[in-house]
Amino acid sequence: MNGLMPVVSAVAIDCVDPVALGRFWQHLLGGELRYRDDGDTELHGGPVQIDFARVPQAKGDPKNRLQLDLKVDPAVRREAVDRAISFGATTADDIYDGGRWQVLRDPEGNEFCIVWGAQVTL
Repeated sequence: MNGLMPVVSAVAIDCVDPVALGRFWQHLLGGELRYRDDGDTELHGGPVQIDFARVPQAKGDPKNRLQLDLKVDPAVRREAVDRAISFGATTADDIYDGGRWQVLRDPEGNEFCIVWGAQVTL
């Protein structure tokens, strides 16, 4: 690979409360939260850094905010969903259920999926 090939350095999520949302994702994924002077929060320690950037508009404005898919073994899918709910996630039953994933919402309403099935490789 040459130096011109881009690599993902972080995934950014716009949010109203970077600290609270960062804590939610830290509980769910583990890792270390780092608080920046500008009010943003970073989650380090997983396969990719996640940045939580403060924005004035709440979800629902036309701005795209992002969705994460979290892969789990099919044998633990229910436990994984229940664990996310115990940290403050809610089910998003109004969104299409593909049968191989459960759509959830984090505490600020951002959708994410817990996915399992044949296409999932851990």
